[in-house]
Amino acid sequence: NQGATSVSAPVSITATGSPPVITWIIGWNLVFEYAIGNITVAISWSDYFTNLLEKGLGINVPDNWEMDYLTASRAYQTVQETIAAGTPLSSLDANIIKAANAWTSAPQIGGLHLIADLPTLLITFLITILIIRGIKETKTASNIMVAVKLIVVAFVIIIGAGYINTANWTPFAPNGYGSILKGVSAVFFAYIGFDAISTTAEECKNPQKDLPRAMIFSLILCTIIYVVIVLIMTGMVSYKELNVGDPLAFVFGRIGLDWVERIVAVSAVFAMASVFLVFQLGQPRIWMAMSRDGLLPAKFSELHKKFKTPAFSSIVAGFLVAIPSLFMNLTEVTDLCSIGTLFAFALVSGGILLLEPDPTATGFKVPYINGKYLVSLLCIATLVVFVMYRPDIFTFEGYKLSLKPSEIADNMATFKHFFNHSVLYWLFLIVFSIVSYFSFLKNWSLLPVIGMMINLYLMTELGVTNWIRFLIWCAIGLVIYFIYGFKKSKLAV
Repeated sequence: NQGATSVSAPVSITATGSPPVITWIIGWNLVFEYAIGNITVAISWSDYFTNLLEKGLGINVPDNWEMDYLTASRAYQTVQETIAAGTPLSSLDANIIKAANAWTSAPQIGGLHLIADLPTLLITFLITILIIRGIKETKTASNIMVAVKLIVVAFVIIIGAGYINTANWTPFAPNGYGSILKGVSAVFFAYIGFDAISTTAEECKNPQKDLPRAMIFSLILCTIIYVVIVLIMTGMVSYKELNVGDPLAFVFGRIGLDWVERIVAVSAVFAMASVFLVFQLGQPRIWMAMSRDGLLPAKFSELHKKFKTPAFSSIVAGFLVAIPSLFMNLTEVTDLCSIGTLFAFALVSGGILLLEPDPTATGFKVPYINGKYLVSLLCIATLVVFVMYRPDIFTFEGYKLSLKPSEIADNMATFKHFFNHSVLYWLFLIVFSIVSYFSFLKNWSLLPVIGMMINLYLMTELGVTNWIRFLIWCAIGLVIYFIYGFKKSKLAV
């Protein structure tokens, strides 16, 4: 870690000296990242596509075939509770009413409501066929769609800027500092396309030079665009109304610019498809690399005889996205995608600390900055910030040891609140303290430590429920590893 680490074409994802189980965990969570990420994109694409059909072409897709089962079920329950409380249904959001109608109008088989987001199947099938055809065809299609996307982004910014109502920005952070960080964690999936670039290293002419530059420059440019677009949308419409699957089109329809809404809907169909394409392109190549390392069966690294692409892996990736996207909820899959991505990034950052220095390395290098004292200072500063701005994390009001039934119930409620609200922050501080100790002891490099801790902190903002689901996924992965990869891994041989 005191030298330079080079980046080379990923004929293997197992770094020298890296335990195969760590390699497997990273690969398994990248499967999670890309699959859940593409489920998110497929659902959002479906929303834009059905909006285009309805408002642009006058084609109405039945409600029960354009949304997921969970959304419809929850909306129906909300409507029933509203009616029972005597509150007029006009107080509910139109999307809730629509989802509830999908539940009541859906055909049933044995009491099971037939509700599924069918357009997600269409986009998954088309993209899977395209990536099997080859990297050149994929690159051409991607370039066309990205060009359309950039034109529309510029169009949205120029037109939308004239309809900004600054009152919608007051207060600018209505839910405080904590909600901003939760938002950062929730939308982190928007950045997973940057690491997807690295999965195409074997198909680049000069990956040592091109990949780092492509990722860094695109990261900077896209961050600027993200911020500008968010300012435009929240300026045009109150943020409270933006919990929809097609926000760019929605804001223009909301202010009466229906013609702009249709243009945005058309372009968004292509723009979302380009995002889907990048994600779906990366996942089969990760499986191919894992298969070469012996962590997956050899079938996953087989190339198509004609197109020379990992066709089997691409087809499996298509099924892995298509089936869940029919039924899963957009909000939940977004958070799941983010936590998997953040964990993979944290592991990669931590892995740099374990690499042996290579003074002869060429290409992209990670500069070494001694973190012996700086990491400890950052840990102390983080604790001070928590005490000043998040005192609720350290609150244990109402807790007292008692065997009385009523007070035991109160204690359990307090513990439940602590577990759901504070335990992740405490664990983060403990991990940061341990990392500070080893940084002092082993002179760990500052940059990888900062990267690892930032990713771990953002994971704490995603809530206990997402952590539990994520840990279940990791447990399943470890079972598969010890059944197959532990014996077959080339590094372990």
